[in-house]
Amino acid sequence: MFPTGFSSPNPPTAAQEVRPATDGNTSTSSSCKKRKLNNSSNSNSEKEEFDSISSCTSSPSKNTSSSSSSVITTSSCSSSGVASNHHLQKKLRFEDSVDFIGLDVKMAEESSSSSSPAASSQQQHQQQLKNKSLLISSVAVGHHANGLTKAASSTVSSFANSKPGSAKKLVIKNFKDKPKLPENYTDETWQKLKEAVEAIQNSTSIKYNLEELYQAVENLCSYKISANLYKQLRQICEDHIKAQIHQFREYPFLSSSINHDFLNDFFMDSLDSVLFLKKIDKCWQDHCRQMIMIRSIFLFLDRTYVLQNSMLPSIWDMGLELFRTHIISDQKVQNKTIDGILLLIERERNGEAIDRSLLRSLLSMLSDLQIYQDSFEHRFLEETNRLYAAEGQRLMQEREVPEYLHHVNKRLEEEADRIITYLDQSTQKPLIATVEKQLLGEHLTAILQKGLNHLLDENRIQDLSLLYQLFSRVRGGVQVLLQHWIEYIKAFGSTIVINPEKDKTMVQELLDFKDKVDHIIDVCFLKNEKFVNAMKEAFETFINKRPNKPAELIAKYVDSKLRAGNKEATDEELEKMLDKIMIIFRFIYGKDVFEAFYKKDLAKRLLVGKSASVDAEKSMLSKLKHECGAAFTSKLEGMFKDMELSKDIMIQFKQYMQNQNVPGNIELTVNILTMGYWPTYVPMEVHLPPEMVKLQEIFKTFYLGKHSGRKLQWQSTLGHCVLKAEFKEGKKELQVSLFQTLVLLMFNEGEEFSLEEIKQATGIEDGELRRTLQSLACGKARVLTKSPKGKDVEDGDKFTCNDDFRHKLFRIKINQIQMKETVEEQASTTERVFQDRQYQIDAAIVRIMKMRKTLSHNLLVSEVYNQLKFPVKPADLKKRIESLIDRDYMERDKENPNQYNYIA
Repeated sequence: MFPTGFSSPNPPTAAQEVRPATDGNTSTSSSCKKRKLNNSSNSNSEKEEFDSISSCTSSPSKNTSSSSSSVITTSSCSSSGVASNHHLQKKLRFEDSVDFIGLDVKMAEESSSSSSPAASSQQQHQQQLKNKSLLISSVAVGHHANGLTKAASSTVSSFANSKPGSAKKLVIKNFKDKPKLPENYTDETWQKLKEAVEAIQNSTSIKYNLEELYQAVENLCSYKISANLYKQLRQICEDHIKAQIHQFREYPFLSSSINHDFLNDFFMDSLDSVLFLKKIDKCWQDHCRQMIMIRSIFLFLDRTYVLQNSMLPSIWDMGLELFRTHIISDQKVQNKTIDGILLLIERERNGEAIDRSLLRSLLSMLSDLQIYQDSFEHRFLEETNRLYAAEGQRLMQEREVPEYLHHVNKRLEEEADRIITYLDQSTQKPLIATVEKQLLGEHLTAILQKGLNHLLDENRIQDLSLLYQLFSRVRGGVQVLLQHWIEYIKAFGSTIVINPEKDKTMVQELLDFKDKVDHIIDVCFLKNEKFVNAMKEAFETFINKRPNKPAELIAKYVDSKLRAGNKEATDEELEKMLDKIMIIFRFIYGKDVFEAFYKKDLAKRLLVGKSASVDAEKSMLSKLKHECGAAFTSKLEGMFKDMELSKDIMIQFKQYMQNQNVPGNIELTVNILTMGYWPTYVPMEVHLPPEMVKLQEIFKTFYLGKHSGRKLQWQSTLGHCVLKAEFKEGKKELQVSLFQTLVLLMFNEGEEFSLEEIKQATGIEDGELRRTLQSLACGKARVLTKSPKGKDVEDGDKFTCNDDFRHKLFRIKINQIQMKETVEEQASTTERVFQDRQYQIDAAIVRIMKMRKTLSHNLLVSEVYNQLKFPVKPADLKKRIESLIDRDYMERDKENPNQYNYIA
């Protein structure tokens, strides 16, 4: 790479050129462009032009590139005496990257057929050029991606004249011998490099230019001295690093045997560790800075020789290896470093402020040295496990569940922040898993047993959300929470349903509890389907622990909401309430019980005119139809049809009455009820006034005249009247039942009557009469006076008309007794339900046996349970089977008593 003698041991740079002495004008160009050869001839003068050709070669290596230009100066002269100018243009290119020291250039020329004075002068000039050699000023070296140098053979470029018969050839050949380096060049150059490295290591100024040092390394590498250069560099770096270890070995390590109290000893040890860590960090930072500068000088070595030898570490990796081997791998230094790091982390976990940048730098050092996991992470996770295991046990005893959950969440956030700030990302998964296991996984059941019920009872939404969020992080946490969730709902719901004292408020409490549970699932448990399904199963379980009663109470609750006088809610609120009722209704097994009580209450609302809204009634009916099917609501829909038909009949009856001359001013309204649609009422014969009896006969004649073959049965228990009464205060209108009417009308005939006298005159049944008198004499509107005074009506009590009765309203609704359900009515309704159930059980058994013909007892019972929509006790089912056998619907198999045969 050094053409001819050196003025200095450094080779010329790419910008330097060595120009040979030429007779003509010589121009040089630094860019890689086309070579132009201009041949011209003129009879009067000769003109010589010299073109400078700069061929540029560049290394494809991604690490380094070197470029140099080879300047070839040639002279050409015309070979003919033609007056016109001929311009030839041809590229001179190297076929491959060329490694050459110098080139001989020869021009071969074929003589032209023409002979002229110009031609002879050109031959002389050509002979001069032939003896000239061309000097190449710079060195072109091509590198492949692997750093290997590829030497090319001589590149031959030929060009021909445009005229036929004329040709010129440019022959380029390698020098036969490679120039030698000057004596002591290697030693002197290494001495300079060594001084520069030592200056970097000692943080002093470098005497030489960095570019000069870089070029020196490149020169040495070019003369195959790379291996020795690498060894020398490694040795000088190793010597420097070995010298560093003494400052750490001699560093004072405090002994625990020093006679201080514990706190002072801990403080001193902590301070000592921080100082030691700062010293280690400074050593590491200095080492990194030095290796970066050293590598920049020896970059050519790093990207050629080192790349070619895969077994050798790069200069940077060599520095890491030396630092790891001679400093960090020292057991005493490593232990002190790791102990110090763990101590700082422990102090931070205890709430103290520490130098996080110091930790970040040291842990980054361990990662770069590839000892992070082996030397630090394993011990760090062990310390973390020990710390949080003890903390979890202690805080579970000391703190309440909400406070403990917030502490766990805070700890998880702190550890996540440590991972972002100074820990390696590989530590994230095991670290978070350790914290979750020790603070949560080990205490799942204890947390739920200690605090879940309290959180749910007090509806602590935020704490429940945090609980679910934390339990979701732990394997199996959600499942444990789900089990306790189910147990809580069953336990709390059972206290509402089973306790008879809560019957009055049962349905409202169930609705409130359902709203609360739904809200918790939506907000806290993120609408998890498992919790939704578990809630439904739990509701279904506890609400049916007390058979039939919830269904009855739900029907009564709906009645209270749909009855006139319920001004608590608007139509929209009423609709929402009915939707909530239907949700509870779905959980009930005994829907036939609900139907029986709902039908009875609906009948009273329709007949007494106490329904708050026909729209609300029909809305409830449509919900029931959608839930249970058309068969469930067919009778209820028939009741509404009867009421509408009755209105039409009464319009016709009023027209009929106008044609009849009936004395009196009594106005009669009759509702015609289809017996199959309405609840069963026990007819009661009472003694009506003659005026009422006469009106009944007129209506009977009118109705049967229109509908022959029908039978009318008067239901006195459902009648109600409006009476006009005169008191000292003035006239009043009393809205009362038929039984109350019969009692009050007696006082037109006398002033005082005993219980026995009223009973004999009216014919009302004893219990019904006592309730009627109680409502008139002991209620809020006391139009009668009882003696002796008391809340209950006893035998021998006497009643008089209360002339001093006062009330602010003109029309007074005296509490209508038929709106109150008696114990007897309730018992009879329940009895009717059971009776209907027996028929349904019988029908189901016969239906199954008719299809199967022969069936075992267990299979029959199983299929019956599948078909029935209400719970049945096995003993009751067995009775129904025996009843059907007695009635010859089926028989026992003679050979196998547990098998039944159907009798056609």
